[in-house]
Amino acid sequence: MIRHLVLFKLDEGVRRDEPRVAEAVKAFEELGGIVPELEFWECAWNITDRDIAYDFAINSAVADRDALKRYIEHPAHQAAAGRWREFATWVIADYEF
Repeated sequence: MIRHLVLFKLDEGVRRDEPRVAEAVKAFEELGGIVPELEFWECAWNITDRDIAYDFAINSAVADRDALKRYIEHPAHQAAAGRWREFATWVIADYEF
C-alpha cells in the first residue's frame, strides 16, 4: 500500500469561505467516490493556527505505484487539482506502508 499525503497552503489573501475555494474543496471531497484506485480517502481543513501549519490536507491510500499513477492521471483528480492551482501551493509525500 502507498500512503499519499498532500498539504495545501492558500495563497496570501485567499480565504476559506470564497466560492472558488468551496468548489475546490467539494471537488476533492467527491474524489473518494469517483476514483476507483482510492482505497482510503479523507480530506479536511486544518484546525490549528500555528505559523508552520498548512491549511487543507488530503490523506489517502492506493494499492501500489501503478494505482497511484492512475489516480494522479484520472481526469477527476486532474480537474480538482487544477482548481487548487489557481489559489494555493502544496507539498506531497508518498510512502509505502
